[in-house]
Amino acid sequence: MVDIDALFPARTGPLDDDALAAHYSTGIQSPWLRVNFVSSVDGAATIDGKSGGLGGDADHRVFDLLRRLCDVVLVASGTVKKEGYGAMVLDAESVAARIALGLQPQPVFAIVSGSLDLDPASDVFQKAPVRPIVFTVDSAPEHGALSEVADVIPCGATEVDPVAMVALLEERRLGRIHCEGGPSLFGALLAADVVDELCLTVSPLLVGGDSRGIVSGEVPEPRALSLVGILRSESTLLLRYVRAR
Repeated sequence: MVDIDALFPARTGPLDDDALAAHYSTGIQSPWLRVNFVSSVDGAATIDGKSGGLGGDADHRVFDLLRRLCDVVLVASGTVKKEGYGAMVLDAESVAARIALGLQPQPVFAIVSGSLDLDPASDVFQKAPVRPIVFTVDSAPEHGALSEVADVIPCGATEVDPVAMVALLEERRLGRIHCEGGPSLFGALLAADVVDELCLTVSPLLVGGDSRGIVSGEVPEPRALSLVGILRSESTLLLRYVRAR
C-alpha cells in the first residue's frame, strides 16, 4: 500500500486507512456535497479524454476511501461512459468499514443524464448491489426499460436542478453526497452553489495541449474556498478544500 503523509493541518508520518478516514471526515455534516477530482500541475483533468492516466496509487487509494464515507456516489452519464464505470460495488473491507461507521453496506450510485442515453442491460444496473438513481429532466425520452432497473427521477424542466437534486437525496437519507465528475456537472453544482468540499489530487505531470480543466460552464461569481488539509505521497499532493461561507 502506497504511503500517504499529512503536511497540514499537522505533520505526521504515513497514515493508515482509519487516519485517512478521520482526515476526510473532519467537519462533515449532512447534507454535504463533496467533489473529487485529479488534475495535472498545469490544470489538465484528463489525458486522452480520461482522468485515469493522471491518478497514481495515492489518488486511487483516496478515491476508494472516499466512497467508504458517503451515502451516494454522484456521476454525470458522460463520465460514466468515458471512464468505463461498472456497477458500484465496494469490496468486503470497505463494506465492513462502512458498517462500522453506521452507513449502509454499499453506497447508492446516482447518475445525472438529461438524454437518458444509458443501457439498462449494462453492468452499471444489472450488477448493482443497490438500486441506482438516474436524475433526468422533464423533457427526457420515455424511460420504461430504464425504470425497471433504476429509480428515474425528473429533476428540472430542461436541465437537472442541482438544488432540487440535493434536496431529493436528503429526503432519501442520502445526504452525504460524493461527486466524481465530470467537469460540466461540477460547473452546474458550482453555479448552484451547492458544493461544500473539493478534494483535488495534483498529479506531478505537465500535460499541455487543450485538455479541459476540472470545471466547465459559467459560474456567476468565483466561489471562495478554505484549505483544510494537505496530504503528500512522494510528488503527488492531495488537497482538501471546503467552501468558505
